[in-house]
Amino acid sequence: MLFSRLSVTLAVVADLDALLSDLRAEGDALDALVADLPVGQWQLPTPAEGWTVAHQIAHLAWTDSMALLSATDPPSFAEIAGHATPEVVDRAAAEGARAPALLERWRTGRVQLLDTLRAAPPDRRLGWFGPRMSVASMATARLMETWAHGQDVADALGVIRTPTARLRNVAYLGIRTRDFAYTVHGQLPPAVPFRIELTGPGGERWDWGPEDAWQRITGPALDFCLLVTQRRNRDDLAIQARGDDAAHWLTIAQAFAGPPGPGRKPR
Repeated sequence: MLFSRLSVTLAVVADLDALLSDLRAEGDALDALVADLPVGQWQLPTPAEGWTVAHQIAHLAWTDSMALLSATDPPSFAEIAGHATPEVVDRAAAEGARAPALLERWRTGRVQLLDTLRAAPPDRRLGWFGPRMSVASMATARLMETWAHGQDVADALGVIRTPTARLRNVAYLGIRTRDFAYTVHGQLPPAVPFRIELTGPGGERWDWGPEDAWQRITGPALDFCLLVTQRRNRDDLAIQARGDDAAHWLTIAQAFAGPPGPGRKPR
């Protein structure tokens, strides 16, 4: 029994190390997009209404700092989270976008967060603006946000990013948050699980859910990730649903915490 528990613990640690490496790589990829931007391009509008490139990076810097606070000072984080509203998020992004040394603040904060999550006990539960989560879930959420806001930056700059296997983390979070999406819309989640079958960037198959499930979602992993992060309208994506419940979920899916997102208009 002792060796069995040790094996499970080592597997969890190994998975967390891989996840944190993916989080670092996702941050580095976005950093490469903005590292040499001329001053004027920081003010380019992104698809998020009212948000510039600077707003996007400022938001990531702020949410990274909130995740760090959750891990290092839970009472202080709980106080902030207890009074958080969408206006707080927008205000933090606007203030951060105007503050000096934005890029350095984001870089420093994400390194601090990575080091803190790597040192945390894997079974620790961390507070957030939605349900509490494990260290691995926090890392996955940070990766998802970095990728999603990085997509807004790429769109503003007219850059087409090459999808990577890191999308599996984003897709997984989108699936794990299925019932949360129903809840924030005041709806009852379906009692039955869905089958999710996605095609990864290299043509590999990524599957979740019972093989014999009637309700299912299929399509490219990139498109699924764009949908659950609400970076594209479903009409612009090659995602297919079988079953009324599965089809409805695609209209409300969100992999991020907080109230229902407004989504994006068809292109």
